Amino acid sequence: MATVRTWDVIIVGGGIIGLSLSIGLRKRGMTVLVVERGEPGREASHAAAGMLADCGWETPRLLQPLATASARMYPEFVHELEDESSMRVDYRSDGTILFPEEAHAREWAEFAAANPPPAPLSQLEPALATANRNAIFLKESSVDPRALVAASLKAAKHRGVDTSAGDAATSLSIMNGKVEGVSTVKTAFHAPVLVNCAGAWAGQLPPHQFPTRPVKGQLLALVPPSRGLLRHVVRAPEAYLVPRSDGRIVVGATVEEAGFDKRTDADTIHRLHQGAVTLLPELAKARILEAWAGLRPGTPDGLPILGPTETPGYYVATGHFRDGILLTPVTAHVMAQVIAGEQPSFDLAAFSSARFATRAA
Repeated sequence: MATVRTWDVIIVGGGIIGLSLSIGLRKRGMTVLVVERGEPGREASHAAAGMLADCGWETPRLLQPLATASARMYPEFVHELEDESSMRVDYRSDGTILFPEEAHAREWAEFAAANPPPAPLSQLEPALATANRNAIFLKESSVDPRALVAASLKAAKHRGVDTSAGDAATSLSIMNGKVEGVSTVKTAFHAPVLVNCAGAWAGQLPPHQFPTRPVKGQLLALVPPSRGLLRHVVRAPEAYLVPRSDGRIVVGATVEEAGFDKRTDADTIHRLHQGAVTLLPELAKARILEAWAGLRPGTPDGLPILGPTETPGYYVATGHFRDGILLTPVTAHVMAQVIAGEQPSFDLAAFSSARFATRAA
């Protein structure tokens, strides 16, 4: 009689969060299967710009400790991935030049005084149009998310992580109140532990209803006339600019409530392009290499959902919204601790899925 194969842990969702967690669990000796509805890493992770904005004005206060810790973990995280995958992920730590919105200029003034640019902007970025604008210099980094995902997938497979692609999970398999695995469109997989890392689709896995939703973001990539046109990440009300080491400049991004619609809009892409040209006039001569849209996993309070659920053996790590790439190392670290029964390095109470059940009650 044939035996049914089982794993120690099944992860639903093959984006950067799921892949990095699978590596963390394999380091602890667990067998892992990643179940992905499409192609691993082709959703929000593929669409991201890759800013590691841990100093951001937008970072919720409760999330700041995780954001700061994750940014500090990035150099070692990247080193391990590049070593295991023999791939480069274009991790850059040149810093960010921030032009705050006028409405927040006064609130940023004290911070700006303590964080001036290390040199005049005309020296740091000669091509920037910076006349009569106050700037703040942030010691932030960036990474190419597509390269990061490719390296993570290769490293995961190198460590023996199994993957199932192109087969969407449809429901949890629960017996006597405990997780037994997951059913998919085509088959079923068995494990006593399951982690929902399905991003914007996390709420579609019965019987739990996590309040995640897709938040659309449109971006484009430009090839400027000269490869070294921009060194630093630039964040401004008009747009943000994220340079890559191969010369490309990624321009983003919108924040749209548009359901699961991933189509780009010509007028929107044009506005982003014009915003980029306002900041960097030389980009008027740039070639548009690509325009795309992705779906970030949002939650009602803007915080991720991390930790165990009320069902024994069922965990969740989703809802990272605009910070999925930034929060990858710390999410993988702390979730692996929780799943392994260790004391987590951070208190995850504020990110528990129970907060939504409490509100509903």
